[in-house]
Amino acid sequence: MRRPPPTEPPSIRDFYAFEEHVATARRARGLEMVTEWYEAPVFYFSNPHSVVEPDQPVAAPPGCKELDYELEVAAIVGTEGRDLDPDDAEGHIAGFTIMNDWSARDLQRQEMKVGLGPAKGKDFATSLGPWLVPPDELADCRAGKAYDLAMTARVNGREYSRGNLADLHWSFGEMLAHASRGTRLVPGDVIGSGTCGTGCILELSLVHGSDEYPWLAPGDVVELEVERLGLLRNPVVG
Repeated sequence: MRRPPPTEPPSIRDFYAFEEHVATARRARGLEMVTEWYEAPVFYFSNPHSVVEPDQPVAAPPGCKELDYELEVAAIVGTEGRDLDPDDAEGHIAGFTIMNDWSARDLQRQEMKVGLGPAKGKDFATSLGPWLVPPDELADCRAGKAYDLAMTARVNGREYSRGNLADLHWSFGEMLAHASRGTRLVPGDVIGSGTCGTGCILELSLVHGSDEYPWLAPGDVVELEVERLGLLRNPVVG
């Protein structure tokens, strides 16, 4: 049965699992892919106290002038587990939902030069919703390491991003297994996929220029839509 995702999850782990997004962003900065990315899925912890529900406003954090969205899908843990096997880990998923990993790119850029983070560039807002869709409702569109689900992002009605969840390099089972190594996953934990290819303004502006894809500003409305999972909309405020 569908229900809203948790508004106060125990934890939020956001992975980096779409190769196209990682490669494009690195290539635009003159960097090659690192071999370690292919050896294990990587993630960072975000702030479980900053979850924003559908249609609720999002404001840039203090000092931010480069507000961005990130088009993602999240798995919500349904049953506790530790040291999970990748082949069994997906059985611990209660359902999937759309995730917007809002990003303050200027703050993120500054803090990550130190070699730790992201922190304040990310912890001000994470949108989840509108529904938690059980895996069995998606079984008929299984493809690749995930599901054949179109992912799109629009800003003020204009399409910015288009991807597909089936393009994941790391499966959700592999992500959950890695997250559970030496520790516990508990019900309500959020496991984000990371941004799909073209799924943020940072990536688009690196390729096409910031004039065509400007940073978000008060008055903008961001809509993330994933086939079968619904539409996640949030207005940007000052």
